[in-house]
Amino acid sequence: MKVTLIPVTPFQQNCSLLVCEQTQRAAVVDPGGDLDRIEAELKRQNVTLEKVLLTHGHVDHCAGASTLAAKHGVPIEGPHEDERFWIDQLGEQSVRFGFPPAEAFVPDRWLTDSDTVSFGAQTLDVFHCPGHTPGHVVFVSREHRVALVGDVLFKGSIGRTDFPRGNHQNLLDSISTKLWPLGDDIVFVPGHGPTSTFGAERRSNPFVSDAALARSRA
Repeated sequence: MKVTLIPVTPFQQNCSLLVCEQTQRAAVVDPGGDLDRIEAELKRQNVTLEKVLLTHGHVDHCAGASTLAAKHGVPIEGPHEDERFWIDQLGEQSVRFGFPPAEAFVPDRWLTDSDTVSFGAQTLDVFHCPGHTPGHVVFVSREHRVALVGDVLFKGSIGRTDFPRGNHQNLLDSISTKLWPLGDDIVFVPGHGPTSTFGAERRSNPFVSDAALARSRA
């Protein structure tokens, strides 16, 4: 599976193009905007879009999802249904943050823990990881040791929890109980900024390193 990062929107959100190299079929994760850039990358790699996947409902991650999916006649899968709260506010979010107008939509499939999503010959496991938002999900390829974590985790940081229905402790629990057990070798693509590994963050992340979590429990 090939992963290409396409920074989109004024927030430089990491939209990801996932390509099954066996079939040349693809999934786009979190198309928040700048659809011309996403379309150009699909064309450059000569791949067929099969699915749109969403980690959560913030405007920079999903504002372009319904337009992209409709153009290609493909389904939108994710996030968890608790994210309806945010997706229903897309119109207001786009105005508040100066984005092009965006309309609320309903994904073709809501996701939860233990679900899987597939495209081409690839299968990704789904983990519901609330905290940054209530219905945030993470996509993991166990075979290729890659995770698409949205705004749950960043290199050297974690997602904000000061938005409505955010919860700091839930976020810490999501990371420590759902992501860390997957293995230190997992490379993760965050919603913004550079990639890292779970192992590197367990060693040095000031919020969720093993040492930081031990202090928080003391």
